[in-house]
Amino acid sequence: MQQNVLLKMEGISKSFPGVKALDKVSLEVHAGTVHALMGENGAGKSTLMKCLFGIYSKDEGRIYLDGREVNFKNSKEALENGVAMVHQELNQALKRSVMDNIWLGRYPTIGGIAVNERKMYKDTTAVFEELGIKVDPRRIMSTMPVSQRQMVEIAKAVSYNSKVIVFDEPTSSLTEEEVEHLFKIINMLRSRGVAIIYISHKMAEIKRISDTITIMRDGKWVATEPAANLEMNDIIRLMVGRELTNQFPPKTNTPGEVYLKVEGITGMYNHLRDVSFEARRGEILGLAGLDSSGRTETLESIFGVRTRKEGTITLDGKPCLNRNAGESIKNGFALLTEERRATGIFGILSVKDNTVISSLGRHKRFGIYLSEKSQREDTQRYIDAMRTKTPSQDTKIRSLSGGNQQKVIIGRWLLTDPEVLLLDEPTRGIDVGAKYEIYQLILDLANQGKTVVMVSSEMPELLGICDRIVVMSGGRVAGEVDARNTTQEQIMTLAAKYV
Repeated sequence: MQQNVLLKMEGISKSFPGVKALDKVSLEVHAGTVHALMGENGAGKSTLMKCLFGIYSKDEGRIYLDGREVNFKNSKEALENGVAMVHQELNQALKRSVMDNIWLGRYPTIGGIAVNERKMYKDTTAVFEELGIKVDPRRIMSTMPVSQRQMVEIAKAVSYNSKVIVFDEPTSSLTEEEVEHLFKIINMLRSRGVAIIYISHKMAEIKRISDTITIMRDGKWVATEPAANLEMNDIIRLMVGRELTNQFPPKTNTPGEVYLKVEGITGMYNHLRDVSFEARRGEILGLAGLDSSGRTETLESIFGVRTRKEGTITLDGKPCLNRNAGESIKNGFALLTEERRATGIFGILSVKDNTVISSLGRHKRFGIYLSEKSQREDTQRYIDAMRTKTPSQDTKIRSLSGGNQQKVIIGRWLLTDPEVLLLDEPTRGIDVGAKYEIYQLILDLANQGKTVVMVSSEMPELLGICDRIVVMSGGRVAGEVDARNTTQEQIMTLAAKYV
C-alpha cells in the first residue's frame, strides 16, 4: 500500500553571498517512512531542511505539508504546524534544567502567570518513559555528556507530536547502545505514521534504518531510490561523483621511539583515575571506550584545560607541565575538541580569522602589526589542502557546513606546527569523501614524525587508521590492543570492564 505524501518540496533554491547553496531541489516524503538525505559536506542537505524549518527563507520553490502549501517564517511556526528538527549542532540552555529545555517557549502555567513546575516535571517524565530515556528531568544540562544532551533534544522533538521530524546527524555523538535506542524510537514513530527525514554520513546506519534515499551534490538533486536498490558503493559514487574504492588510505607510517608519556593522570573534578600510556613518534594512537569512559577528559587533562590532581606528562624525556592551553601550545601540543560549535569555532569571525587565530605570532611584522598578506597566504594554503568549500576567506565560519568548519579548525591547528596532535572525534559529522582526506592528512602527519592521539566513537575508524588502541572504561585504562590484530568484540569487552 502506497503511503500518502506528507511533505513535498518543489524547486527549492537558496543563495548566499558568493554561493548557490540550493538549485531547484525537490523532495517527497511519505507518512510512516524514513527518508534518508545524503551528500558530501556542503551538498545542501542541512540548508534544504533549514528552509523547511523556517530558519532560512527560500529564494524560490514551494513547500506542501499534508497537501497544504506552507511557508514557515521561523522555527516556532514550523513546530506549531507539526514539523520538528533535531539539529546537528546542539543549541541548548546549558545552565537550565532538562525539563526547562524541553518546554522552553511553551511552559505549562498556573493561571497564565506562574510556571507549573509539577506539571512540567510530570510531562517530562511521561515523555522520557515513553521513549525509554533515563535522565533526571531536574538535572542541569551542562552536567551531562553530549550524548545524553542529544537524547534530550530528540525527546523534545517527539514531545511536539510532530507529523515530520528531521534528524540532522543524530548519532554523531551517541554510543552504539544509544544508537540502538534511537533506532527503536524512530521505528516507533514510523509505526505511528510520522515521516522521518534522516541526515547522516554513516552508510551502515542509512542502509539499516531508511526506506528511501535521496542523494544531493553541490546543491542539486542527484537521485532518489528505494534504500534496498542502492549498495554502499552506489551511494558513494552518487555522492562524490566518482568511485571511492577504499575507505582508509594505506598505512605507510612507521612508529619510532616513545615521545609522549602520560603517567598516573587523576582528575581534580572528574572521574579519571591513574591513566597511563605511551605514544611514539610517527604513531597514531587510538583512545576507545563507551560514553563517560574518560576519553575526552584524558585529552583535555593532557592539554591543560582540565585540572589534574595527580599525574605527569613527559615529552621527549623531559617533564611537561601543560598547566593551561597557552602553555600546551608552546610545548607543541594541539587539541581538536569534540564540540565544534561550543569549543571549536569563533562563529562570528571569518574563515581567515578562525584559521590564523592560534598562530598569530607567524604573521607579526617588526613586533607591531599583523601581515594581512601572510595571513591570507596561510589561510588559502589550508583551504586548498583541505578542499574546504567556502565562498571566500572572509565568509563567516558559522555559515559553512559542519564538515567544512571542522576542516578550518584542523587547518588552524596545523599552522601551529604541533608535535603532538590530540584529536577528539576528528571526523564527526563529515562525509565519506572528506573523511578519507582527513585520514590521509593524519597519516601524512604521522609520516612526518608527529605523534597523534585520537578519540573516536566509530570502531571501524579506530581499527582502520590507528597503530595501537588504548581502551578506557570508567575513567581508567582497561587495556591496550594492536589495531592490526584485534576485533571490535575484544575492544567492547575491555570497554565494559569497569562499567
